[in-house]
Amino acid sequence: MLPAAAVFHYPWEVNSGAVQEGESVRTFGRLVCYQPEESRATLSAQHASAQHQVLVHTLFVEPFDPIIGAQYIVLGEIENMEGVGMMVRARVLNCVDGVNLALLQKAINEQRRFFKERESKEADGPPT
Repeated sequence: MLPAAAVFHYPWEVNSGAVQEGESVRTFGRLVCYQPEESRATLSAQHASAQHQVLVHTLFVEPFDPIIGAQYIVLGEIENMEGVGMMVRARVLNCVDGVNLALLQKAINEQRRFFKERESKEADGPPT
């Protein structure tokens, strides 16, 4: 059985508890660290005045040619690793260096608005 479709979450939402263990997520960030011996990468993103980091388990996407400082999008499931905390077990890890982050964030907000609108219409039921 395939996992549920992943919804985009901002990096600051992944570590805040807004995403539960086992949920499929898409997120993004700049690759700041890769530890091949542990199959672990760290993505970082700026929000307001804070720097937020997302740990990524890369075992399923290896071999992987990291470009430190490049932007990446990751698709995977959230898991709570003992001694590490929340991390994304990557199924897909793509370099998207050059992506316009302002437009990506705008697209994420539009997608959320669309899904919220669609859910409210479904909750109202079909017109009678």
